[in-house]
Amino acid sequence: MDKISIAGLLVALGGILGGQLLEGGSAGILLQGAAFLIVCGGTLGAVMLQSSYKVFASGIKMASWAFITPKLSPQKLVSQITTWSSKARKEGILALEPQVAVNRDPFVKKGLQLLVDGNSGEKIREVLEIDNLTYEKFHFQSARVWESAAGYSPTIGILGAVLGLVHIMQNLSDPSRLGEGIAVAFISTIYGVGLANLVYLPIAGKLRSLVSQQMVMREIMVDGLIAIASGENPRYIESKLQGYIF
Repeated sequence: MDKISIAGLLVALGGILGGQLLEGGSAGILLQGAAFLIVCGGTLGAVMLQSSYKVFASGIKMASWAFITPKLSPQKLVSQITTWSSKARKEGILALEPQVAVNRDPFVKKGLQLLVDGNSGEKIREVLEIDNLTYEKFHFQSARVWESAAGYSPTIGILGAVLGLVHIMQNLSDPSRLGEGIAVAFISTIYGVGLANLVYLPIAGKLRSLVSQQMVMREIMVDGLIAIASGENPRYIESKLQGYIF
């Protein structure tokens, strides 16, 4: 679990609810099912309309990364590549062939297979950089699903407020209900703006950051495999790859 993400969300919600209570308001007034349905349903539909199914599904699935962060260990990867380079230097490139079978990551498996097949560093880079470009483009598109939601949500919140006011105008014969009705109508705007800035945009930013970290891991792998193919000294390889870690 990513504790800082959970803590940040709780702090944001606590600040809003606390401010509402300090102003003498009721927390219950912020819970409006109709407003929530309008904002979330409208936002969801708009995002679905602009996205392909594959990108939309990936974006929804990736949202869990904001709270359950994928484990990334660049130091462990550098150590692994250094071990491979030592083995290849002592026993030859073909000594790494068993690693192809035991590795579950398709990207690493492909890179190792290219290496043991005797391809040059340039050919390995050419193939793997295409993979990297495709991976980065697709996952950034998936993260932008949440940026799009943040763009639509405030506007749909205003739409919900207008719909609420229209409903109030139809009940002008009962002045006692106007104040409460107007307050409820503007809850849609609160939902729209609040979800955009407290949920959707932070999730999008977190996902972009995680994708960038994954791309660093992939770049370490590419450079490491190329260095092994070139017969570089394991200590040189380790020193070079350490530069990716901060």
